[in-house]
Parts: sequence; structure tokens; C-alpha cells
Amino acid sequence: MSNKKGQLSNKVWIALIMFMFMGSIAAGVESMYIGLYLNNTAFKNGSMGASLTLTDTINLIASLSAVVSGIATFAMGTLSEKMKNRKLFISVGYIIWGIFMLLFSFVRGGNVGRFFGLTEMSEIITTTAIIIIAFSLVLAFLRSTTGDAAFSSWVTDVSTPETSAKIETAFTIMGFVATGVITYFVSTAELGKIEYNEISIIFGISAIVLGVLGFSLITNPPKVKKSKKERRLEKTKVESSYWEDLFYGFKPSVIKENKNLYLMLSSGCLFNCAYQVFYPYLFIYLVSVVIPENKGVNLFSGKALFTIIIALIVTAISVLLLMKSYAKSKTIPFIISVLCFTLGLFILSSTKNILGIIIGLAPGLIGYIIIMIQFGATVRDNVPKDKVGLFQGIRLIFLFFVPRIIGPTLGNIAAKNSDVTYMENGAEKVLPTEAMFLYAAIISALIFIPMLAFLKKDKEKALKEKN
Repeated sequence: MSNKKGQLSNKVWIALIMFMFMGSIAAGVESMYIGLYLNNTAFKNGSMGASLTLTDTINLIASLSAVVSGIATFAMGTLSEKMKNRKLFISVGYIIWGIFMLLFSFVRGGNVGRFFGLTEMSEIITTTAIIIIAFSLVLAFLRSTTGDAAFSSWVTDVSTPETSAKIETAFTIMGFVATGVITYFVSTAELGKIEYNEISIIFGISAIVLGVLGFSLITNPPKVKKSKKERRLEKTKVESSYWEDLFYGFKPSVIKENKNLYLMLSSGCLFNCAYQVFYPYLFIYLVSVVIPENKGVNLFSGKALFTIIIALIVTAISVLLLMKSYAKSKTIPFIISVLCFTLGLFILSSTKNILGIIIGLAPGLIGYIIIMIQFGATVRDNVPKDKVGLFQGIRLIFLFFVPRIIGPTLGNIAAKNSDVTYMENGAEKVLPTEAMFLYAAIISALIFIPMLAFLKKDKEKALKEKN
């Protein structure tokens, strides 16, 4: 899968790019598309007396899916490590995910009302919301099985110190591409040119096709040939049980042996908590709050285009310079990226003006891109190569499970504590507000605590290896 210089083959890169993209689509469906689907189907005319509001439902989806994803990654990550068959989990997982997306396309208020014989709008909205929550949990289980458990392990299997940063860069780029694709479809739906259920069908078919292709694209790591002496020694060893492997990452001795890994995971946990405060609500905020309040602003006007172009140029140059300096030292890029991310959030928390948002996005994006690349590469480099699958559950707890419970809950609190009332389609609605960015900025500033401890430990480790 890699040559003597540690570089990856073209086939591996094709598989990486395609599954990174589909994985980002699956994550985007779970974290932002379903929220928009709810906003434009079940809650199109507000809650109408239903027992759940829009932000309540999104918060429930985020929190419950985090629990389900944690269970899936622990169970399936350990099982994939035992079976050493990443291909099976990845390919079959995406095929089943695609089938459920096709079924999800039928979940609309009218269909739900007819199927259950409901006539009261409050009952139809509540039932539709509950069914969408149930579907989101199934999709979360499948996404975690294919992505967090199997694909992430396979990526670590094939990566080398020479390629880890490139792989994380590809992950980040594919994340942006997938977000762009979802944004395109959502924008088309908002203009009435496509239905939301048709988007679900497109995503579902794409996942099924990729799952089938995965059987030829994904190659399981070759089994290492061992001498007769090594095989005899292995027979004398007591093999660990599935349950021992499942909780391997919680052992105090394991944490002590891998301090750098756990410090970086703690930093990543705080970063993702900050990110999840606003991300599940971001598109709803833009569509239902920002755009209506900026009706007079044309994004294609000279002033807006100039601001966008300058912001993109500054972002691109800054990312390139920081990545270049990262090859020499981790300290400066880490510190600058966290500062940029936090600054961007503070700016976004102080304005609903489109030009102000574009200005705030520039430092925010610089920080986000560099943090994602640095955290991903550093975590991957610090995971013991012979225990890859056993750390996927721990990785998920820090980078997904805890953030998806804390972040969206704070975002929901920010929305409900706002004294601003929004009206949509003649109905009063609870919608996200810019206050969520302030909550996120405060959490982002806390990243420095474990991050600086990691940088100190990493520097000490480098000096020891040098001597």
C-alpha cells in the first residue's frame, strides 16, 4: 500500500479521497442537513403546539447520536481490530447507510399523518420529529461503524509519518468540498428547484454505489509473515478478550504510557465542543436569520465580492505559511491557529451583517483548517500502530461523544435565552442566534490549557530522542 519511501499508491489515494468525501457527506447529513430538513418539513410553520421545538429536536439528535456513535465505535472498532477486515465494515456499512437514506426520503409530515392516521398538526409534527430522531440514530450508528471505527483505522493502517499531514489535509479539503455540495443542494431546495427528500435519494444512491466500489478499492493490510519461532511464542501468550480490548484505552497504565496522545485528545475535545456549539445550527441561522436580516445586501455587489476575495486570499496565504512553519515547529502554528479560531468566533458573535460575517469567517477558517490538520496528524502519529482499532473508541469519546453532548446543548441554551422573537411563515419560531458564537469562543480559549501542556511534553520527548 506504500512504497519504500513511505508514499501511498494511487489506488490508496483514490480510495482515501472517495471515502473521505462520502464520510464528510454522512457527517454533514447528521450534523446539519437533518436540522435543515426538520426546519423545512416538520417545523416549517413553527411548533404548532408540538411537545418539541426545532432547537430541542436538533439538540436531542446531536446528544443521542453521540451516545449511539460512541457505542458503535467502541463495539465495531474493537471487532474490526479482531477481524482485521476493514473492507467488510466500510463497504457493507455504506451500502446499508445508503438504503436508510432512501427510506428517510419518505419521512415527511403528510406521509406520517396518513400512515398513522393523524389529523392534529401538533401530533403530526411531534411524530415526524420522533421518527426523524430515530432515523438519525440509525444513520449515526452506521456512519460511526464505517467511518470512525473501520475507515479511520484503515487510514491509520496505511498512513506513514511522511503522509499523515497530507492525509489530514485531504480530510479537511474533502470536509469543505462535502459542505459545499450539501450547501449547493440546500440552496437549490430553498429556491424550490429540488425537494429535500430528493436530496436524501441522491445521497443514498451515492453511498450505495461507493459501498459496492469499496470491495475493489479497499485493501486490508497484509498479514505479516511470522517465523515458526514467533508463532510458537504467540501460542504461549494468553490472547486478550473482546471485552478487555473494548476498555483498553481506559486503563491508567495506557494513559500514562501515552500522555501526549491524551493531552492532544483533550485539546481536540475542547475544539470540537466549541465547534459543535454552533455547527448543528449554522445553516438554519444563515437561512432563517442572517439572510432575512440582510435583504438589501447583494452578495455579488462590488463591496461584498471585494470583501470575499480579500478574505479568501488572506485565508489561503495564512494557511500556507502556517503549514510551512508547522514542518519546523508545532508551537507557533498551534498557538496562532487557536487564536485565529477564537477571534473569528468573537467577531461572528457581534454581528449579523453579511460583510461582518465574511470578515469574521477569515480568521475563523484559518484557525479551523490548521487546527483540524494539526490535531488529526498529531493524534494519528501518537496512536500506537499495533493498537489502532483499540483507540478508535477513545478517540471518538474525546472528539465526538463529549463535544456532541456539550456543544449543541449550549447552542440550544443560547437560542432559548435570547430575547429576540423570530417569525417565519407567519408563525413564531425558536431560532439560533449569534450568541452561540460567544459561547463557542469562550470554550475555544480553554484549548490552550491542555495544548500548552502537550507542546511542553512533545518538546521534552524530541530532546530525549535527539540525545
